[in-house]
Amino acid sequence: MEPRLDLPLRPRRNRRSASIRDIIAETSLAAQDLVMPLFVMEGSGKHQAIQSMPGIFRTSLDQALRQVEQLQRLGVRSIALFPYIAPELRDGLGSEALNRQGLSPRVIKAIKKRFPAMVVFSDVALDPFNSDGHDGIVRRGQVVNDETVAVLAQMAVLQAEAGADYVAPSDMMDGRVAAIRKALDEAGFTHTGIMSYAAKYASSFYGPFRDALDSSPKAGDKKTYQMDPRNLREALREAALDEAEGADMLMVKPALAYLDVIAAVRQHTTLPVAAYNVSGEYSMIKAAAKAGYLDHDKAMAESLMAIRRAGAGIIFTYFAKEMAELLKKR
Repeated sequence: MEPRLDLPLRPRRNRRSASIRDIIAETSLAAQDLVMPLFVMEGSGKHQAIQSMPGIFRTSLDQALRQVEQLQRLGVRSIALFPYIAPELRDGLGSEALNRQGLSPRVIKAIKKRFPAMVVFSDVALDPFNSDGHDGIVRRGQVVNDETVAVLAQMAVLQAEAGADYVAPSDMMDGRVAAIRKALDEAGFTHTGIMSYAAKYASSFYGPFRDALDSSPKAGDKKTYQMDPRNLREALREAALDEAEGADMLMVKPALAYLDVIAAVRQHTTLPVAAYNVSGEYSMIKAAAKAGYLDHDKAMAESLMAIRRAGAGIIFTYFAKEMAELLKKR
């Protein structure tokens, strides 16, 4: 006879079948929770593979529009735009960032004209435009804060003018949210939101992204403005400051290595919380799946669910299209 324990409480009863597991699931994930980052470049018919990010490309506007159409069909309602700026257009002041006819404003306008319901997050930082590869202006070997913030505020207004729904300062300069909010309001863009990268860490997981934009620092690193990975309470301070300065959403970046930070920020704010499932996190799963070490779709879904479970209502991820396709099959 099979031995039987005298257990009135048996948690496994709630795991007996897929249907039971589904009705008591505490966390859900939908295509509309995902934001797909897109790398855009000048030209036409261009579709350049990023070797360190399998399945991700730098594309010209015509190809980007096709991607947006596919995403919308799958139920993904948001994109984040990152421009690849030709080296000859970069300088020490990031001047191209203030070109009203530049790549970012033109792409934003074109996407909003053709897909008005698509939510567009536009990146506000100087590293794609800066010949130094830093998120701000470099003076005597130092990234200067206040001069950079003045440029970022102008940059945000140009992006709002082009039709961005949210400007997304990813630079981690002090006071940039307040300066951007003031500039937007004075220019009449009171409806344009700010999605602040409130807790952006100086992480080793950004390498493939920097390959995509060729935006690695030419000298030094970003540790004087991006956060120290050892700190959690500092993230809460940064988030509180950005909320007080007028941010409409808060971002934690990266995501998987910082689930505790996502959870803590979620507990300390009533604002929407986003997390960025960054390029290195994406590429690790791709590489491991290619080597046969794990199941790609299961690892993708599990990692995104973990980010959601930690408290992120919005997930920026290069898996957005693939995850939306998987959700459609379920």
